[in-house]
Amino acid sequence: MRYELHLNPATGPLPALPTGAPPGDAGPGAFHRSLPGYRCTPLRDSPELARLLGVRAVLVKDEATRLGLPSFKILGASWATVTAVLRHWIAQPVTPLTLDRVAAAIPRPRTRRLVAATDGNHGRGVARMARLLGVAATILVPAGTAGARTDAIADEGAEVVVVDGSYDDAIAASAALAGPDTLVVSDTSWPGYELIPAAVVAGYATLFAEIDADIAGRGLPAPTVVALQAGVGAFAAAGIRHFRAPDRPGPPPRTVVVEPTGANCLMASARAGRLAEVPGPHRSTMAGLNCGLPSVLAWPTVRAGADVFLAVDDDAAHRAMTELADAGVVAGESGAAGLAGLLAVARTGDPGDRTRTGLAPDACVLVVNTEGATDPVNYRRVVGHAPAPLDDTPAGVA
Repeated sequence: MRYELHLNPATGPLPALPTGAPPGDAGPGAFHRSLPGYRCTPLRDSPELARLLGVRAVLVKDEATRLGLPSFKILGASWATVTAVLRHWIAQPVTPLTLDRVAAAIPRPRTRRLVAATDGNHGRGVARMARLLGVAATILVPAGTAGARTDAIADEGAEVVVVDGSYDDAIAASAALAGPDTLVVSDTSWPGYELIPAAVVAGYATLFAEIDADIAGRGLPAPTVVALQAGVGAFAAAGIRHFRAPDRPGPPPRTVVVEPTGANCLMASARAGRLAEVPGPHRSTMAGLNCGLPSVLAWPTVRAGADVFLAVDDDAAHRAMTELADAGVVAGESGAAGLAGLLAVARTGDPGDRTRTGLAPDACVLVVNTEGATDPVNYRRVVGHAPAPLDDTPAGVA
């Protein structure tokens, strides 16, 4: 369970983000509640994990199933898709903003297409949105993507294109497909392409709002440490913006951003003081985090708001998957990464690193299981048994 740690010297005020929200809309939370089968995912209080980390409490936001998919990514994909469709394809306002009303307002839906590059979960979310809106989808995946992930995307009715290269190569190929009838819905950004990735970040806010409501409703302790796994940085940016919002009461929790050792582009950027690329190939089993270049949009928020960057190897992620399974949580490789970083420090770190990551005896730690067993073959190999069945299929979705 090896890890690298970098203490961020550049924390400060968070930069503004473009919103791109439709006029008069109540926000992504209201839209998500209009989706078929919406319900809050569980926030689990785990004494077992607290003992392992040597802290007072561990809360696990469990996104093993969200709106019938095995990942939180549908939250960002759905909000980014609907805001992009409204901006580019629909001339008139849609009020109230619901999935059915947006689908009905798309002119010539059979000529329209959504495109995304993915290591699995984001692309599947975009493919699901295309299916629900009645438009086509083309999803580009890097070579070596697990068959279970590509099959799941194809099962949504999308065309799956395998790119001979890395995730970053798939991103470049997807960007080249943009056109009047083809919308690229990416969770990363590049110069001139920021509104849709900003909507992805905004869409993830629903998850964190649910955490706050659950903590308040159940009288749970507020987190003093938040672990946020990162690929290009969109999810980490969403968590940072939530917990470091200027109007949020009390001191912010310590924020720990966790990446795979071979794809730690945010840590590399923090060390360099500028955007930096970690060249591929990126071979971690934490497939959703195998990104060599940060999002241009997310990076300034992560740089300003992350207290600590951790990079962990696959052994740490696999150990975290097993510990989560023992605690009753089905977590894929990327889903377990946040806990993996903290476990590695707790088990092999010195007292200084425990202090840097906030692992004090009275700490309350929040981790997010961002995905379920999206690669069942590897899950069985790592954990020793098949994932427990989960049922969160929305009404009307086979």
